Amino acid sequence: MNHPSTPHGLTTIADYIRWAYSRFNQAELFYGHGTDNGWDEAMQLVLQSLHLPWDFDRAQWGCHLTREEQELLQHQIERRVDERIPLPYLLNKAWFCALPFYVDERVLVPRSPIAEMIAQGFQPWLGEVEVTRILDLCTGSGCIGIAAAYAFPDAEVDLADLSEEALQVAMINVDNHALVGRVDCVQSDLFEHLEGRRYELIVSNPPYVDAEDMGDMPDEFHHEPELGLAAGMDGLDLAWRILAEAADHLAEQGLLVMEVGNSWVALQEAVPEVDFTWIEFAHGGDGVLVLSAEQCRTHQQRFAEFASTRQGDSH
Repeated sequence: MNHPSTPHGLTTIADYIRWAYSRFNQAELFYGHGTDNGWDEAMQLVLQSLHLPWDFDRAQWGCHLTREEQELLQHQIERRVDERIPLPYLLNKAWFCALPFYVDERVLVPRSPIAEMIAQGFQPWLGEVEVTRILDLCTGSGCIGIAAAYAFPDAEVDLADLSEEALQVAMINVDNHALVGRVDCVQSDLFEHLEGRRYELIVSNPPYVDAEDMGDMPDEFHHEPELGLAAGMDGLDLAWRILAEAADHLAEQGLLVMEVGNSWVALQEAVPEVDFTWIEFAHGGDGVLVLSAEQCRTHQQRFAEFASTRQGDSH
């Protein structure tokens, strides 16, 4: 790749990590798709592009690269800087719950704090409930549902999404994790094509970005599908529909877990009578609620009133 900043005389792994770090700092990139700083981003880009593990022995960073490897790294680094492409899209790989997932621009990059709840088996919120069926609603890459399938090895899991393109990616990940037969992909506008199915656990990370935040997002986010982000003026267009319909798809002692991000304030203020459990995460993140099936039934009519006022495209 001919580019004015293409380096000369860089030959080792360490050379390219250092050069990438300098380029990223100079370009003032945004980090938020797997790393939170330029050094980690540079290290991940170089090592993973070379198919090396993230903890590759630093004593080997002095290894010389082939010409083809140098050209590949130069290309990857320049694309990250010039096009502001999130790193997982350049690598076609993201990590969630310590599991690898294939990703491309058909799906959001996995980053939900719900990962922390999965690692805890959704305890203490599930209590003694035996989980036999799980729904990952608005699944995208399938990362939440697939990680939940690992956490509950005896459960069947449905991955549902409106986007057929997203489900194509989810199917790749189901196959990569050898879960075909236990994890099923369903094309559905929220619960539309899930009639008659009930779950002990419904987990959803739907679009929840409000109009103001959509307009202020860094360039990196504009590579992600808008269908997976935007949710109206207050970010709650889909959340209200999910809340209104969840009771009809939860088992008697089921649990709804839903992420609404920064829109949690607007949701809580709209229905102050609802005693949402808002999760506090040890590793950062907020805006994730928990409701029992009983709570969903109790407030279903109220949720439906808000859902009925929402217009526009659904996801």
